[in-house]
Parts: sequence; C-alpha cells; structure tokens
Amino acid sequence: MLGEEYDAFLRSYEDTRRPGLRVNTLREKAKTLESSSLFDMQPIPWAPHGYYYDPLKRPGKHPLHEAGAYYIQEPSAMAVAALSGVRPGMRVLDLCAAPGGKSTQLASMLEGEGILYSNEIHPARAKILSQNIERMGISNAVVLNEDPKKLAERFPLYFDTVVVDAPCSGEGMFRKEEEAIPNWSPENVELCARRQSGILDCAAEMTAPGGTLVYSTCTFAPQENEQNAAKFVMRHPEFQILDLPSSLGVEYMKLTGLSAGRPEYVSGEGIPEQIADSLSGTIRLWPHKLEGEGHYLAVFRKEGSALRRRAAGGKPVKDREAIKLFKEFCEETLSQRGISKLETGGKDGTGAVLMLFGKELYRIPECVGLDGLKVLRPGLHLGTLKKNRFEPSHALAAALEAGDVKCFAELSDGSEDVPGDGNAARAYLRGESLRTQDCAQISGQKGWCLVTDCGFSCGWGKLSGDQIKNHYPKGLRRPY
Repeated sequence: MLGEEYDAFLRSYEDTRRPGLRVNTLREKAKTLESSSLFDMQPIPWAPHGYYYDPLKRPGKHPLHEAGAYYIQEPSAMAVAALSGVRPGMRVLDLCAAPGGKSTQLASMLEGEGILYSNEIHPARAKILSQNIERMGISNAVVLNEDPKKLAERFPLYFDTVVVDAPCSGEGMFRKEEEAIPNWSPENVELCARRQSGILDCAAEMTAPGGTLVYSTCTFAPQENEQNAAKFVMRHPEFQILDLPSSLGVEYMKLTGLSAGRPEYVSGEGIPEQIADSLSGTIRLWPHKLEGEGHYLAVFRKEGSALRRRAAGGKPVKDREAIKLFKEFCEETLSQRGISKLETGGKDGTGAVLMLFGKELYRIPECVGLDGLKVLRPGLHLGTLKKNRFEPSHALAAALEAGDVKCFAELSDGSEDVPGDGNAARAYLRGESLRTQDCAQISGQKGWCLVTDCGFSCGWGKLSGDQIKNHYPKGLRRPY
C-alpha cells in the first residue's frame, strides 16, 4: 500500500506514542484549564480543545478527571467529531458510541442545544458510555443499548448527523494496544467489512435529507475504508462523498499532517471511475505523518433539503406531587440561572420535558417516545423522589456550575503544587465528610451544597453548621 513510505511508517512504531486529552468546553472553567500549565499540554492541530499531554503527569489519576474537566482520548480519534460539521441545535446519533470519546466531543459541539443519541450494542460497554456521559455533565443526551436495525426502524430520516465509528480490525491501534495484534487475521478484516456495511445501511435510513453521515475506522485495511465507502455510495446513490481535503485547504492539510484517501486502493474492485476518484475526498491519518494513531474518515451528504421532524410521542410528567417536590428543591437550592438551565416546555412540542421512571425524575431533551427501546439514560437524571422530599442525583451536580446554585464549597485555594490536586479534593472523592475550614470558599449557610474543585463540579454535599456531609456516590469513590 505505502510503497516508498513504508520505511517511514515502520520507523514511526519505534517512536514514543503521544497521548491526548480533550478539555470539556461544557464547563465554564474550560478556558482557565486550557491556559494553565497543568499536564504540560500542547495543542493537537486538527482538534479544537484537544491537547497532547505528558504521560508522567497521569491526568487520569487527577481529581479534575473525576470532575469531568477533560476526557482522555486518542488524538487521531478526535478528528472524527471535529470534522463532522455538527452545530448547536442539531439532532445527532452516535451509533457505535462506547466508551464515549466521540459522543462527549459531539455533545461539546452541540453546546447544550439539540439532542444527542448515543448508542452501543454491547451492554457492558453501554454502561461505561452512560457513566462517561454523566461524568462530563451532558444534559441533552439519550443513551441506548440497541441493535442498529431496530433504531433504523424507529428513527427513519430523523437525524441531521449520524456518526458511525465502526467496529473494525483495529490495525491503526497496534502501537497503542498491542493485545489487539494476535486477534488480527485476513478473515477478520473481511468479517469487519461486512459488518460495517450493514451498520452503514442502517445509518443511511436514519439520516435526514440534507443531512450527513460520518464514517470512521481505526484501521488501515482498504476493504474497511475506501472500498467500504465506495460500495456504500454505489448502494445508496442519494449520498455523495464530501471533499474534505478541498474544503479544509492545502495549508490546513499540510499543517495538521492529514492525508487524502487513496482511490488506487479500490483498483480491481469494480468501482466506477467517478466514485473511485471521489475517494480522494476522504481522510487518512497515518502515524508516520502526524502524532497520532491510524484512522480513516469519510463524510457523506444525503441529497434533499433539510426537514424538521417532530419527535415521537413522549409523555411529560403529570404527577403533581413529583413536580411540587422538584420545584421546592429548585427554589431552595438553585439560583435563577440554575433554574433557567432546567427549564422545560416548548410551543412546538420539541422542548425539554420532565419524565418520571418509577421514582426517578429525568429531564428529557425533547418529547420523544422511548417505549420498547433499551434505554440506559433517557436524558439528564435529576434525582429521586423520596417520602416528602426530592434528593438530587450526581448527574445533576455534574451538569451544574457554582453560579447555578445558592450554596457551593470550593476546595482549591490555588496553593497546591498541582492545581486542583489538594487534600480536600481527594478526601471528598474518597467519600469523607468535609469541614468548612477545609474549603477555600463557602457560599451559603445550609442545605444542598455543590462541591467544586478549581470551579469544576465534583458532586453534592449537605452543609450543616461547619460540616459538609459527603454525597459523592459510593460506586464512584476511589482510594485517592
């Protein structure tokens, strides 16, 4: 495939891999983190808010990781969402979403407007996906555990953008994940290519007219990349491949190290010349041309004019007691800004609504029917209805900022050698109660208290006197 480039490609596997993280721009303090010297971050050229970091700094062990300040993500993988064209207000589906890197990046690009459906067919991986959606404070996402075929039946022509980061043979990850090497075989490449074709066909059904379908893999195999892209367009002539290199420009491609797809990789496959030529509009990320692992990306545009479809049949909460208890909590705990964040309703029927699942109250991004689907997270989990009271969830804490509540406790006073990595933050994440004297700043006198670290929300506490009772979920506590 590579010819004279092969030696450079092979040498790249002797280089030290550069890991990356992406700052969570849904957080108010994101700019502060980006301008800090924490983790010795250096910008990733193709990924806004993406950074290489010094692995010796171990950001995955830092309290701000648990606070959702950033997501640790392979640098090349960030290109998929970055080049997807997603904008605030869109309806977006991430069809193969676990563990959540691309979903959380897409959510940041939506800026809290519109709706994101994140789906993962494997139950255990879907659970991890749901946890990451919660940790990053995403309030407009629905997490599903479904087969793409069932979703295609349920959501025809529904999404402005569908992202398919397809399960693949993983050749591009051999340097990062050596355990993937023994699993490789020519037969597995062909199996993956067939599976990907089926997933793409389902995605095509769900893409609205005028919408885009984003296809990516982390492999080098032409069968899974250019050949799959070309055969998809042959099966679905209503789609065309967008010319990403031309739209990005020569200078951008040179600066980032991104490469165009290779039409010659479909030679002998019976692909019409016009379609083969269009494959130069796709993107390859080669490890010998940039600081990242192997990746492939194609964006297809569906013909037709964009249309707005009404969501299907959700039922808002009619339990008066539930609404009363939740409103009492909001009035006692949230500022006016925080209440505005959770506003529901919409004259066109597409605004966010409250839904009750047993005793669990959720804010659903739009009035959508989820009956019959395997749903892990139908929206933002607000909390639990208990006898004569409402208890807020950790997900709600993650979605709020200090300015959204009447009472907050800031743990960091900036005196630590590493910002946000103080004793009080680690004690809180271990599940220990705090004293007000442990905090750098206290706002409020009693009741539910948002605990923050460097301005990033960590979770709830309950302030009484000079004590803050810890409400960090037991399942998330770590021996920091």
